[in-house]
Amino acid sequence: MNKKLFTLASTATVAAVALAGCVETKSDVEESKTDTTETAGAKPVIELLGMSSGEQDMNIVRDQLVKNGFDVKLNIQPDYGSYTAQQDAGNFDIAISSWTTVTGNPDYAVRGLFKTGGDYSRTSDETVDQLIDEASTLTGDEAKDKYKELEQALVFDNAYIAPLYISQKFQGIYSKEINPDTVRLPKSRAQAWETISFNDEAKNDTETLVLHQAIASLTSLDPVKGNDGSINTLNTNMNVRLVNLSDTDEVVSKGSLSYNHAMSEDAKEYYFVLRDDINFAKVENKTAVDTGDLVSAEDVVFSLNRAKDQNAVPDHRTYSIHENIESVEIISDITSLQSVKTADGNTVLEALSEDLPAAVAEVVADEADVDNAAGKYQVVKITTSTAFPQVLNYLAHQSGGIVSEAAVTAVNTFDVASYDPNKDVAYGDQATVTEGATYANHLAASGPYILVQKNDYEAQFVKNPAYQVGTENEPKIKKINVRFIADNDSALSALRNGEIHVLQSVPETKVDLVEGDQNLTLKTADSNAVSYLLFNQNGREVSKSVDLRKAVLYSINQSEFISYYQDKKKPAVSTVSPLVDTGLKLEADSAKVKEFLKSYQESK
Repeated sequence: MNKKLFTLASTATVAAVALAGCVETKSDVEESKTDTTETAGAKPVIELLGMSSGEQDMNIVRDQLVKNGFDVKLNIQPDYGSYTAQQDAGNFDIAISSWTTVTGNPDYAVRGLFKTGGDYSRTSDETVDQLIDEASTLTGDEAKDKYKELEQALVFDNAYIAPLYISQKFQGIYSKEINPDTVRLPKSRAQAWETISFNDEAKNDTETLVLHQAIASLTSLDPVKGNDGSINTLNTNMNVRLVNLSDTDEVVSKGSLSYNHAMSEDAKEYYFVLRDDINFAKVENKTAVDTGDLVSAEDVVFSLNRAKDQNAVPDHRTYSIHENIESVEIISDITSLQSVKTADGNTVLEALSEDLPAAVAEVVADEADVDNAAGKYQVVKITTSTAFPQVLNYLAHQSGGIVSEAAVTAVNTFDVASYDPNKDVAYGDQATVTEGATYANHLAASGPYILVQKNDYEAQFVKNPAYQVGTENEPKIKKINVRFIADNDSALSALRNGEIHVLQSVPETKVDLVEGDQNLTLKTADSNAVSYLLFNQNGREVSKSVDLRKAVLYSINQSEFISYYQDKKKPAVSTVSPLVDTGLKLEADSAKVKEFLKSYQESK
């Protein structure tokens, strides 16, 4: 923690902060609730929740609010687990929040966050819900206009959030050892491991690539049970998907389970022709082995049906991403591919037939009959309830990862409705891959790597020996360790010392250090990451008063954040801002703050 900044900040009222370990349950944190009761005529008291890693942002917000007539209590938590526990317990008025749209489409930037019942939503507003649904079906200028209406309702009319900034991506590579040309920096999707290579390619089989992650506690290695920074990159590299995102957010089949994909002209049917050079890997004696089990259309149907079913697993975190999928089926009649047209006038069969190992002679329903070299392919058809082209972006998300039906059903033998985490073991539980008494690795990976084991220090991965062998997508490096380092400065020091080889997120204030180090290479890209203040919508004064929320909103001066980060941040309006420029802007306005505060005080 930056003690100097914390001590010298303005004279706001500061709550006592306990930086002990994670708080596990709501009951554990209810005792720590801060008293934000206001006396008549007193300054409004705002409790600001955040993590110690984002203390500078908290300081800037606090100073801006104090300058505009608020008292501020800081609730600083040491890690993500204790932060979310405080949030779940309602111990905040505003919380420093962030969201990265890893699917590259604007619907993902809002649906789970702000729609009633969304995976992470604390908002319930019929107008917002309707605008989200309407915008999801539109393209071009119509979509832009509808997202403008949504931002107006979300930010300016109701002040459910207050935007802070859009981040850029700054990646540091230890190029003394690693070939920087092989390290990708996509705008949206998680880091892709399979392309990375040592400068000396002979080391790919003998040396361990060391990557970095801030969060050591993994939500779940079942791709549908988590959607956060602890597992997104890990699950993306362990489970192949029907499609991928390119580095600039185009939906592509390259590097995925499909050779090609096609959309019907009414945008309600989506077809995927599958490749037959990927088998599931499992772990035996701390090494990866080929199970001989093809990643097949049957596994695709199983995986996507559970992805869209809220009741498929306990604590399902990603079902809303896939709720537009109506059905998933295996095509068994080739003539059905000849009778459906795409938007460009070709048949689906023609669209799927480009650059295959052999021409399509037969589509087969059973994986035992698959033989691409002989022209025998499996084709999966996905139908959506309405025209919804954004479904392709969602299929590229880590939650669309294909899991083994055999492996998952062998582990998940419990009744979902009566699931007890204290006695039931679910597929992907981190305890099963954590070294020690609980270790019992049951994972079956369809992607380029599989997790062997982890501890509090790092997670160890090895190459899937049956992943697209002999193709350009075969993983280059045999062993990868993901080192857990929570502090950004410590992670940067580890990069400069060669203890880690890639730092995916170089702090904006430390870019000069990377650029000036002859052992390092800096890569820069736009991102879809937005930081914002989330207002508590339950049980607080800010929950009840839109005037109070708007007073906070117009206290926020984004230029001060951009200045602190040396012009390496950009203005934001909402989580949609990096994807759709609606033309709206938030301008700090002290006169409006006074107006809304006066209205708030008079209404009490």
